[in-house]
Amino acid sequence: MRRDLFDEEHLLFRETVREFLTREVVPHHAQWEKDGIVPREVWKKAGELGMFGFSVPEEFGGAGITDFRYNAVVLEEITRIGATGLGFSLHNDVMAPYFVDLTNEEQKQRWLPGFASGELITAIAMTEPGAGSDLQGIRTTALREGDHYVVNGQKTFITNGINSDLVVVVAKTDPSAGARGTTLLVVERGMAGFSRGRNLEKIGMHAQDTAELFFENVHVPVANRLGDEDGQGFVQLMHNLPQERLSIAVGAVAAAESVLETTIEYCKSRKAFGKSIGQFQNTRFLLAELATEVEIARHYVDKCIVALNAGELTAVDAAKAKWWTTELQTKLIDRCLQLHGGYGYMLEYPVAKAWLDSRVQTIYGGTTEIMKEIIGRSFGF
Repeated sequence: MRRDLFDEEHLLFRETVREFLTREVVPHHAQWEKDGIVPREVWKKAGELGMFGFSVPEEFGGAGITDFRYNAVVLEEITRIGATGLGFSLHNDVMAPYFVDLTNEEQKQRWLPGFASGELITAIAMTEPGAGSDLQGIRTTALREGDHYVVNGQKTFITNGINSDLVVVVAKTDPSAGARGTTLLVVERGMAGFSRGRNLEKIGMHAQDTAELFFENVHVPVANRLGDEDGQGFVQLMHNLPQERLSIAVGAVAAAESVLETTIEYCKSRKAFGKSIGQFQNTRFLLAELATEVEIARHYVDKCIVALNAGELTAVDAAKAKWWTTELQTKLIDRCLQLHGGYGYMLEYPVAKAWLDSRVQTIYGGTTEIMKEIIGRSFGF
């Protein structure tokens, strides 16, 4: 079925993004995988092309456009080439609402120009060694002392953890108040007591810097608080999570489409028992199933993008998109790897890297089980 989500300006932007990635990313990504990190210069080059901060007002260097379709274009093109080291989607899709919608005028002037130019890389520090899906269980504290908060605690599994300049830290300003005692603070690179642990070794996404962060008596100015008062953090997080989960779903479908496409071509050329493996009924039936599921997923996710742009995407709809598409992604890539036979286990074939990179999709941004819980609660049981 014809995909009608994008207008002409989005298609032209896609060409720009694809050309940039072909020139600046594809030749180098294998080395970045070995290095475990993407150079900051790539962020600046992408910023020069307007690939960041679409919703950032023009006076601060952004496009001033609230249209998630541009975000989707960037993410789909990055996913198409398997450039999982680029933390652009976290910066664009997850962090932008915090820095555009929750900042005051002084904070916008300080942070938004660098956000849009790629000179200030962002991250969000939610997960802790003892608190993942249960955000109410975080133990990092931020106790008010005059015009500063004193932050103490530890975060882990933080995407852009090494490269980040601005980290939105989820902390308890009132540990006795439960969710109502949670506040979001922006911790900046170089603040005394803020340190980064090791760049974590992962199953996949080897070029993506994922780190531990430590806070030891970090004095964070009250001027770095997001929101007008303490205790708003949990509500702010819940408000922004649907867009984050939709972003993951967009990437999941794009990855599934890409792997399916390369697998179909492989099945045309790979011979067994005197004919291409695509001529075997088992292969055709499996590919037929996968192609059907991916196309259905694509149209649901596109519908979610339209709903987000209209301000109508619910937490339940985003949860449906997130769990279904990521589970489909991991299933599809596993089946496609099987069709490659022994070659599918070789890292020189894209399906092998895609298999490794995809496994985390059903975990971060809220596990499949949490997504089902969100949906299940909506029934009023």
